[in-house]
Amino acid sequence: MAFTLQIGETAPDFNLPATDGKNYKLSDFTEDTLVIFFTCNHCPYVLGSDDITRKTAVKYKSQGVQFVGINSNSENTYPEDSFPNMVKRMEQYKFPWIYLYDKSQEIAQAYGALRTPHFFVFDKYRKLVYTGRAIDNPKDPSKMTVNDLERALDEHLAGKEISVPVTNPIGCNVKWEGKDAHWMPADACDLV
Repeated sequence: MAFTLQIGETAPDFNLPATDGKNYKLSDFTEDTLVIFFTCNHCPYVLGSDDITRKTAVKYKSQGVQFVGINSNSENTYPEDSFPNMVKRMEQYKFPWIYLYDKSQEIAQAYGALRTPHFFVFDKYRKLVYTGRAIDNPKDPSKMTVNDLERALDEHLAGKEISVPVTNPIGCNVKWEGKDAHWMPADACDLV
């Protein structure tokens, strides 16, 4: 079995606390298209591309697309990724998504999150239609040549088959509890 969810597989359920003080389950998100992305507070690839992700979330909101960010990083590896720092970050930047904390890292494992950021797009039946990167240069978006996430969303919303359903996420690896900061699970691998 692959480490990362495969196209056509169903989104694993979750019940996680958010920076807004509520807990959310998968069923709380009722929009036709759901973008779940694994992110954090410190990664330069996240910080570099947050504005692009914000613009994409705002652009597609009126078309029934909901964005949900999940931080699964170990706060013991990177204290900046603690839940209190997530709350501060949302208060400061007011991102247009729900920001969830996966302290146990069970959800990152269930989805097979490889890096931050790593995007998963699900249809109304919560089947995976796209996974991978948003853009090809998240650390320096001024050098971006393609926005794979927006292309996938455009094609999906138009009822077309997604031309490139899988790309490799570009970013820092998920910071796993009790492991070296650069450790990856043995069965984690490039997607393409």
